[in-house]
Amino acid sequence: MDKMKILVPGAGPIIIGQAAEFDYSGSQCCSALREAGHTVVLVNSNPATIQTDPDTADIVYIEPLTVESVEKIIEKERPDAIIPGMGGQTGLNLTVGLDEKGVLQKHGVKLLGTSLKSIEMAEDRDLFRKRMVEIGEPVAKSGIANTIEDSLNLAEKLNYPVVVRPAFTLGGTGGGIAYDKEELEMIAGRGLALSPVKQLLVEESILGWLEFEFEVLRDKDDNAIIVCSMENLDPMGVHTGESIVVAPSLTLPERAYQKLRTSALKVVKSLGIIGGCNVQFAYNSKTQDYILIEVNPRVSRSSALASKATGVPIARIAAMLCLGHRLHELSNRVTGNTSAAFEPSIDYVVTKIPRWPFDKFKLADRELGTQMKSTGETMSIGRTFEESLMKAWRSIGQGKGYPENLNWSKTRLEKSLKVPNDRRLLAIWTYLKNGKASKKTIQRVCDITDFHGFFVERIAELVKIEMELERYDKTIPNEVLTKAKTFGFGDKHICHLTGIKQDKIRNQRKKIGIISSFLMVDTCAGEFEAKTPYFYSTYADQKTKVETGKSIVILGSGPIRIGQGIEFDYSTVHGVQAARNAGYEAVVVNNNPETVSTDFDASDRLYFEPLDREAIFEILDLEKPYGIVLQLGGQTAVNLATHIEEYIKKEKLKTKILGTKVKNMELAEDRGKCGAVMEKAGINMPEWAAAESSDEVVKYAEKIGYPVLVRPSFVLGGRGMEIVHNKAQLQRYLKLETHATPDKPVLVDKFLEGAVELDVDLISDGNKVVIGAIMEQIEMAGVHSGDSACVMPPQSLDKKTEKMIISISKKVAKALNVVGAANLQLAIKDGKIYLLEANPRASRTLPYVSKSTGYPLARIAVNLMLGEKIKNLPDIIPMTGASVKVPTFSWLKITGLDTVLGPEMKSTGEAMGHGPNFGTAYLKAMKGGNKKLPTKGTVFLSISNKLKLEFGNVAKELIDLGFNIIATKGTAAHLRKNGLKSKVIWRISDKRQPDILSVMRRGNVDLIINLPTGRRAATDGAQMRRLAVELGIPFITTLTGAKAAIDSLKEGESDYLKPLKKIKF
Repeated sequence: MDKMKILVPGAGPIIIGQAAEFDYSGSQCCSALREAGHTVVLVNSNPATIQTDPDTADIVYIEPLTVESVEKIIEKERPDAIIPGMGGQTGLNLTVGLDEKGVLQKHGVKLLGTSLKSIEMAEDRDLFRKRMVEIGEPVAKSGIANTIEDSLNLAEKLNYPVVVRPAFTLGGTGGGIAYDKEELEMIAGRGLALSPVKQLLVEESILGWLEFEFEVLRDKDDNAIIVCSMENLDPMGVHTGESIVVAPSLTLPERAYQKLRTSALKVVKSLGIIGGCNVQFAYNSKTQDYILIEVNPRVSRSSALASKATGVPIARIAAMLCLGHRLHELSNRVTGNTSAAFEPSIDYVVTKIPRWPFDKFKLADRELGTQMKSTGETMSIGRTFEESLMKAWRSIGQGKGYPENLNWSKTRLEKSLKVPNDRRLLAIWTYLKNGKASKKTIQRVCDITDFHGFFVERIAELVKIEMELERYDKTIPNEVLTKAKTFGFGDKHICHLTGIKQDKIRNQRKKIGIISSFLMVDTCAGEFEAKTPYFYSTYADQKTKVETGKSIVILGSGPIRIGQGIEFDYSTVHGVQAARNAGYEAVVVNNNPETVSTDFDASDRLYFEPLDREAIFEILDLEKPYGIVLQLGGQTAVNLATHIEEYIKKEKLKTKILGTKVKNMELAEDRGKCGAVMEKAGINMPEWAAAESSDEVVKYAEKIGYPVLVRPSFVLGGRGMEIVHNKAQLQRYLKLETHATPDKPVLVDKFLEGAVELDVDLISDGNKVVIGAIMEQIEMAGVHSGDSACVMPPQSLDKKTEKMIISISKKVAKALNVVGAANLQLAIKDGKIYLLEANPRASRTLPYVSKSTGYPLARIAVNLMLGEKIKNLPDIIPMTGASVKVPTFSWLKITGLDTVLGPEMKSTGEAMGHGPNFGTAYLKAMKGGNKKLPTKGTVFLSISNKLKLEFGNVAKELIDLGFNIIATKGTAAHLRKNGLKSKVIWRISDKRQPDILSVMRRGNVDLIINLPTGRRAATDGAQMRRLAVELGIPFITTLTGAKAAIDSLKEGESDYLKPLKKIKF
């Protein structure tokens, strides 16, 4: 095949329904294409992922994934071809848009892989249904609706409940199950607003049927294989991304399996899909009937899971199939001596559990349905379903890592069993335990949940083992301990049940030879020898030999969650590269199936394991590594530091904890000790106190003086944080949040209202300190830095202040003896610089800084941990132009959540823009985050009394830019006093027309600026902001955000288009 220049669109920022699985698939695709000798041009707006690293492709653009933006890249780069199927729904929709506009034809860009006609046939609900009927495949009774009225008419024919599925959306966005007319009107209205083609499929309900998925690879000559079958524990009615999933399917009889397998291959062939795809079925185990639900004509979330479950590099193979290769021509990289046409067989069980954000969003609707709400997922591997499930529970990183009994009434438990929600698995466990796991209780659970009896019976078996363990409080009989470990019970769980300390349990099991066996993921159930260094642990099988060398173990960050996303996977991959370059074998421990770091060939050895003490200790015993890196895995890895250090000393291992010493990491976390060290170094910190009871919280708040920032200690992503302005608000906070205790104090800080907040990323070799970047937060003080847009270099600091910040940052790094990377959060108020927080680890912003400057700071940081010294780097890394990072939110997916920003982080991802000036960078970043600012039209203003005085200039500048202003009565009166014209619109609470909701629904608002304070503003504003989310109207909720938007519109967007630069270092 002739060598080509190929354009690969990414998936954009992480949002619920489209997460890191597409960064993994896109990265694998780029690697395969380059190995085949092609030139790869990558475009994505997400700076957090390793996919947009300059080394991933030959040419990398961090640009908005819009038709207009990508057309400019095509005009400049002149690619020969485009692969649309690696960027999720975003990549598909973008390619369809480019084709419809004639861009691909105009520039002679060939589409590789599945044709647009096939994509449309799979994505368009009506065309898909007709095609399935043509080939004789069963589909649910359904109809197409283009209006709310259409959907209501269809529901009358189909009978309620009905399932609503919008066309061309991701993660079930806009869909749902309607049980009556009122619910259907709401769901259909939302779905039509969100579908790019304004089309809904309204279909009969098959609630209670079981759901199965088949992952398929097909080449151009009609050769196809099933990579993996997967089974959802939750029956139909719950999105597969929200369900617990096992692989391979465990309850499907062989005859039924062959029937669905045959159907999957037939469907994929009839649609003409080339590459990877996913086929979803509903199956009635009583009648053995099946119904085809849908086909994703691209690699998907399930592809990532199937790939990690089997070891088959699905995206890599799919990329080669798109180039025209046939399956039998491609080698199976797992075995090395079979072809990709070899259908995998696995002799273990994989379990996936989603990670939901409800620990942060306590007031959000926790009910699960056809629309996704989870931010990430974990995967575990065991010899049995029981072992795999218990390992997944340890891996999810929520709660205590084992089933915690719910102290609920029987009525509440049964409701939680019936209505799908994030705690349903816990409810099943508790219900079974309350009923002594009797046959009657098992049957009751099956009847209420529609879970297959196979799974409920096995969970009941685990419950019985738990009840048996609770009988012992001094010593556990060896046979009982052996059984518990074989069934997947963790040492921590056994400690909780018996009261016996973990180290005593570990010593007992080691004494009787109960230690982890590490087995290889081999795709062929041991039939052929595998060459992949990809391992999982088990206590249920014979120990096998693992070849190890002089290694560095790097801990990953586990499942994606708000506050700890793929930025840490970026750093982990760079850590691997640094370790390899230094001559070590790089070993990764992680449990996230969506990421690049868990690719089997991303490291020298991969352990797909829980990130807890037990798993890490077992790996240290096996590997006996030269060093272990804790700085790259976010707070998850840092929280293990003390335990790992103690274990290394106890076991007399020669392993070094690389980088900043554990005692200094602890020092940074301990506010009292850190405050004393910083005071000695001459660094200002806001006044603060650690309260050990609710009374102390109130006492310290009164002493420090309102406003104060209160939060639980040792939290991630600002969880539980709140800015409190008075005693009454503080008492409300204390009722909602965790109570202060001596073990878990609540921190009370003086809140620096009106301060300019900054982030500083730095690297240090223990002596010399280099500032990677100073980032200025665009949102006002009090908004979590992860939710604030930020700009580098800072736009409002003079050279003198910048020098002071560099000096202070160096003092902090030296006071904490930082070796490697660190992040500081600073604030400037009344000319005084304060240190808010110091984190001696790789930060959330490190990838953004690295891509803005061209310097791979995470890699450099690991080099420094390995003993290198800083040479030839200035005090602060240089950069050209301006870079802006903006957060992206998944408001659409989580109902019951207000969109006002505050100290608790709510964003799920980020987008970046770069340009010669702030205006260009900010406007590009907003477009990249799907928040394009209008340049004309009507702006609605609703400003609280407290902020009206500061807002006058902003309103005038909007009018000068040519916008029409509509406003609430009070805001309009204030504008009138300042000689500014506006049209009055009623507040929602006035209950008069026209109110803002009706104006928005008519499409007469292009931008909303709502700066709320007070209870009525909160309720009125919440309704308006929610509707803005659903209608896709951009909105701004802070004064500083409004000023930044106007400044960028005034500067305008220049015609700037440059790929990422790469500094050779």
